[in-house]
Amino acid sequence: MRILPKPITFLWDQGNLNKNLVKHKVTISEAEELFANEPFTVAEDSKHSTFQEKRFQALGKTKANRSLFAAFTIRDKKIRIISVRDMSKKEEAAYEKLEANS
Repeated sequence: MRILPKPITFLWDQGNLNKNLVKHKVTISEAEELFANEPFTVAEDSKHSTFQEKRFQALGKTKANRSLFAAFTIRDKKIRIISVRDMSKKEEAAYEKLEANS
């Protein structure tokens, strides 16, 4: 199942433009890098999805090797990041397993 739109583009608006920088110290460019680097994993977030809009969770790293978690949706064939932050210890352990197997 293909989740991410091709080409990958992002939707930044007043609702999510600076929120992650203020709350989690993650820049827009770091958030976008997450989607371009490997290994990268995406899963549907059924707990936060609604009938109108599916939500997804992603784990990956930036060019500077920062491990990030992102919650996002897809609107108008663009990725709209809802939240992006450093991975928790549990998420990092799962990501390290993925890295070891790639």
